[in-house]
Amino acid sequence: MEWMERSWLTIQDEFSDLGNVEDITRIVVRLLVAVVLGGMLGYERESVGASAGLRTHMLVSLGSAMFVLIPLQAGMEIGDISRVLQGVTAGIGFIGAGAILKHSNKNDIRGVTTAASVWLTAAVGIAAGMGREATAVLSALFALVILSILRATPKN
Repeated sequence: MEWMERSWLTIQDEFSDLGNVEDITRIVVRLLVAVVLGGMLGYERESVGASAGLRTHMLVSLGSAMFVLIPLQAGMEIGDISRVLQGVTAGIGFIGAGAILKHSNKNDIRGVTTAASVWLTAAVGIAAGMGREATAVLSALFALVILSILRATPKN
């Protein structure tokens, strides 16, 4: 019976990172902002038939938010978090590279805008994860303007 009680206390301790209402609210808001903003950018990309769409952008934004939120929760210093950011930035480059397709015509390269939007979505997620929700929202709105209003006209 004592082992069950110790086991239960250990399980409770393992889930203690969400200890109080304020922490839970803070985490939910940051992650929700990251997911919603990533979704907005992804929806725009999906609506034009881009290779990386709604789910990809939502996951990139959520993952990026997690990569900074967790070290912040653990009490990591900002200088150390900068190394985390370097890793996230490099990793996102691989995802972006996968969105770029070169066709048979050497001048026909597609997906660069989508790759850039995935990269920017990671930055939006990082901003949200670090508690800079207003900056994340403003950046996402700028990106939506760039992606939708400034859409390139087709070449003849």
